[in-house]
Amino acid sequence: MSQAEESHQRRLARNLNELLQELRVAQAGVQILFGFLLSIAFTERYAAADAYVRVTHLITVLFAACAVALLTAPAAWHRILFRRGRREDVIEVANRYAILGLACLAVAMTGTILVLGEVIIGGWAGIALGVFAALFFGTLWFALPWRERGRDSTGDEDDEDEEDRLE
Repeated sequence: MSQAEESHQRRLARNLNELLQELRVAQAGVQILFGFLLSIAFTERYAAADAYVRVTHLITVLFAACAVALLTAPAAWHRILFRRGRREDVIEVANRYAILGLACLAVAMTGTILVLGEVIIGGWAGIALGVFAALFFGTLWFALPWRERGRDSTGDEDDEDEEDRLE
């Protein structure tokens, strides 16, 4: 194995380790949220909730479940393709799943805030909390990073640019 290939393999290993570490952080949060959302259905207050709250809750649970699936899928991909020389493929797929998983988590967090806002204060104030949450997560997790990404130079790519792209 050449020195360039070894550094490429080390870079891939580092990228994969960083991605899996980021997913561990997100997984813990989404799993706690999922458990919380499941427990809501067994409360007295939920039994008296109207159809709007119940449907919003169900949609929120489904998005939380999708987030769990998407944020844990890279571990399965890594395990199944382990030692098959497919690390680059795993990183590419895991990156996509992580972004989609975070989007589902943002929707689930927004739905949770909307449900709680509706149950606690109701009406337009509850909806305003949900809208605020959607704007907050959308801006912090997606709009700002995408804006920064757009600021990157689009000149000729050299090996260092390719390294950054894989990260």
